[in-house]
Amino acid sequence: MVNTKIKTTKSQEIFTAAQNLMPGGVSSPVRAFKSVGGQPIVFDRVNGAYIWDVDGNKYTDYVGTWGPAICGHAHPEVIAALQEVLGKGTSFGAPCLLENVLAEMVIDAVPSIEMVRFVNSGTEACMAVLRLMRAYTNRDKVIKFEGCYHGHADMFLVKAGSGVATLGLPDSPGVPKSATSSTLTAPYNDLDAVKALFEENPNEIAGVILEPVVGNSGFITPDAGFLEGLRELTQENGALLVFDEVMTGFRIAYGGAQEKFGVTPDLTTLGKIIGGGLPVGAYGGRRDIMSMIAPAGPVYQAGTLSGNPLAMTAGIKTLELLQKPGTYTQLEEKTKKLADGLLKIAKEEGHEVCGGNISAMFGLFFTSGPVHNYEDAKKSDTAKFGRFHREMLERGIYLAPSQFEAGFTSLAHTDQDIEDTLTAAKEVLSSL
Repeated sequence: MVNTKIKTTKSQEIFTAAQNLMPGGVSSPVRAFKSVGGQPIVFDRVNGAYIWDVDGNKYTDYVGTWGPAICGHAHPEVIAALQEVLGKGTSFGAPCLLENVLAEMVIDAVPSIEMVRFVNSGTEACMAVLRLMRAYTNRDKVIKFEGCYHGHADMFLVKAGSGVATLGLPDSPGVPKSATSSTLTAPYNDLDAVKALFEENPNEIAGVILEPVVGNSGFITPDAGFLEGLRELTQENGALLVFDEVMTGFRIAYGGAQEKFGVTPDLTTLGKIIGGGLPVGAYGGRRDIMSMIAPAGPVYQAGTLSGNPLAMTAGIKTLELLQKPGTYTQLEEKTKKLADGLLKIAKEEGHEVCGGNISAMFGLFFTSGPVHNYEDAKKSDTAKFGRFHREMLERGIYLAPSQFEAGFTSLAHTDQDIEDTLTAAKEVLSSL
């Protein structure tokens, strides 16, 4: 395999034009490649584990539209199901049977969920669940973790991860202090810090929200006992525990992180995979809490396109595909081979690295580690990651364009894809 020095003339022309039309030329910040240098490639089409850009270059994709494409892009069964329902309409703005079907599948799969409400994005789900937490407990304060990203709503843009970390932005301008004054933060994996916050704010904290496996500061796993400790602390203090499983739901296990680690929160947010590549979000939990949502209860939340037939159909078919025997064994085996291979090669070539995987989610930090939280992640050599990213792109490997984003595999990735990726990584890392 040799450095192809891909031709990106059309991508550059399109992105240059886009910068005059949209802020930064993109519809979501991390797509702009700011932290890795160079201009982004402009996609033309996707299929399976692959991307083709507007210049005709082909790439093996480890972003998977940031998580939803766990079965592979444009899966033929998902596309066929969408084509069938498309003839009935794209949006009803009224109840449809498909909502019931997907709701039952989600409730059956996710341990904490007894009732669910569909929305249109992970951000929406997290906004709604925060309002619900406060209403149920009659308390205003909430604990989040540094580097965890729960969407771009004002109250969550406090030491947030994802694009905020990628771009090195402070807490966003335009967010009033009043919106974040009740948001308390602690380092991820630090139970003592959480305990101290509860002690300093007795009977004032509505709950704790976190990514049970962090994907928005890079890939960071919970220390042994951390999730269990949060469960105990919240119960002791009359607060709710919320898992943001927008990323981990149906990815690291069919029932998400709560199934994987055996810790059941009170509420859960979902997105990405349950929409099969279409815009979707959801939140759910115990029946007594969810019954407070309008029109059953007084907590208002609504959405014109919520539960639309296309997103429901794509989600239903995706979950059906994930239920096939051996799915998660296959995902774990191929992702572990990729993650372990990258670490082994990097260390052999003299680089300080750490990382790993859980099922179809992985990460690599250019630091000796270990990485337990966002402060540890920030010690990474981001300049080196930028060079690594570009050189891998030149060899047809598309990785998340930020040191602070997790990577994803899919059922469509083959053993040969993994081997080719490791071959490319050895070339790059030996000369980096």
